Amino acid sequence: MAMQTQGGDSDDVMSEINVTPLVDVMLVLLVVFIVTAPLLSNAIHVNLPKTDETAPPEIKEAVNVSVDNQGKVFIDKREITLETVEPELKTLKAADPEMSLHLHADDGVNYGVVAKVMASIERAGIQKLQVLTTVQ
Repeated sequence: MAMQTQGGDSDDVMSEINVTPLVDVMLVLLVVFIVTAPLLSNAIHVNLPKTDETAPPEIKEAVNVSVDNQGKVFIDKREITLETVEPELKTLKAADPEMSLHLHADDGVNYGVVAKVMASIERAGIQKLQVLTTVQ
C-alpha cells in the first residue's frame, strides 16, 4: 500500500478513520466507571442503634496435638501413648463439644503414626481439625 500525501491540489477522499477521538471518549468513560463503581456497593445506608458496651466473646484456645520426630504423641505439651489419644480426646470433647484441634506433626515422623493419630481424632468425634504446616 502506498502512502498518500495530502496536497493542496488533490481532490481524493481520505479513507482512514481517525481513532484519537474514540480513544479520548473511551478513556473518559473508563474514568467515570472507576469513580462511580465504589459508590454503587454501599447503596443502603443504615443507622445502627446504640447500646451499652458488652464483653467480647471468649475466644477458646484450640487443643494442640503434637507428634515429634521420634513418634511420641503430646496433647498440650503432656506426653501420652498412642493408644490413649482417643480416650483423652473424647474426655476433652465431652467437656467442650465445640472444641477445635491443631495437629502438629514433625516432618521426619513416620506417616503411619500420623495416620493413626488422625484416625483417633476422627473416632473421638472432633469436627474442627487443622493440620499445621510451615510456608516454604
